[in-house]
Amino acid sequence: MITFAPEKGDENLSSLFTIIKKQTDGKARTGRLTLPHGTVTTPAFMPVATSGCVKMMTVDDLDQLGATIILSNAFHLHLRPGEELIDRLGGLHRFVGWHRPILTDSGGFQVFSLSDLRSVSDEGVLFRSPYDGSERFLTPERVVRIQEMLGSDIAMVLDDVVPYPVCYDRAQEAVDRSVRWAERSRKAFRSSDGILGAIAHGSIFPDLRERSIKRLCEADFQLYAIGGLSVGEPQEEMWKMVDLSTDLLPEGRPRYLMGVGSPEDIFRAVLLGVDLFDCVLPTRMGRTGVAYTADGTVNITHANISRDDTPLDKGCACGTCARYSRAYLHHLFRIGEASGPRLLTFHNLHFYLRLMERIREAIIKETIGEQEQVKNIRPYQSEQ
Repeated sequence: MITFAPEKGDENLSSLFTIIKKQTDGKARTGRLTLPHGTVTTPAFMPVATSGCVKMMTVDDLDQLGATIILSNAFHLHLRPGEELIDRLGGLHRFVGWHRPILTDSGGFQVFSLSDLRSVSDEGVLFRSPYDGSERFLTPERVVRIQEMLGSDIAMVLDDVVPYPVCYDRAQEAVDRSVRWAERSRKAFRSSDGILGAIAHGSIFPDLRERSIKRLCEADFQLYAIGGLSVGEPQEEMWKMVDLSTDLLPEGRPRYLMGVGSPEDIFRAVLLGVDLFDCVLPTRMGRTGVAYTADGTVNITHANISRDDTPLDKGCACGTCARYSRAYLHHLFRIGEASGPRLLTFHNLHFYLRLMERIREAIIKETIGEQEQVKNIRPYQSEQ
């Protein structure tokens, strides 16, 4: 077991992240991330609870599924219901009824996606709320304060996200601005419990990625995210940037690949040394009738499913597969019954969380390097 010593006199870092096992001939690793509301064993997947709830799920469902950390969004919670109200009601954990760790994204990506409603300057971001049209001004310091009021276990800095394609000069501007914002966030961060994560940028330009990571590491953050990817760039370019980033990031800090999360993508990123993931795919696909199985995806709305009396996934032990047939699930979607999307979402999250378990087991057993495709590390065997 490898524990990394604290840097720059921060005594808390020695117990923050412990690497339990690292692949002998590769970069995959499993570790233990200790946070105020519990411990997360990595690699880990964070179900997305943007506004404090995972769509179609309750916190009891998440407990039953074995989720150890969820992701919420400070930007959306700031807009509705507001961090002041959540703070008065005891913080985000108490407000939503979840007592395990929560990572809050700053909302940089959401501000980026609202390009017609915002303007960016070195000071911060002025935007118009998509809900009521009111003007809001977010600075790096304000975003940190919002997350401190929420009581986040992991707070992320505000960043300047750029689309793809993007010219070199604009990508460089975003790198430099994001670094300055991160440094300001570091100075403003006062939480005695939670930790602050920085976000590396650079689009698909290797020298800018290196520049971003070098400067952020000099500021010495407690967690590093790989951002600005999965925004339209070619897949191979994305993987080059992930590989470069994990080579440059400090070994003793958790690494978080933001918003990248198909099962195949997660597996590939783990092999490149990534520790944390989030993605809306399992919940979004479940709501639209698509289920992940050990044999690939199944669209439950297809007509040929209507007479299929078999379980959704034969080897799966989740409540959906243990009790309901494909035909019945098809029926629920066909009549517009809300329990259909709920049951598929439950199954999909079970699939993802069991997949992470199998990946961690494979790292411990030194078999992860033998797997060339995600299908060889299944959450369970469909033939059972």
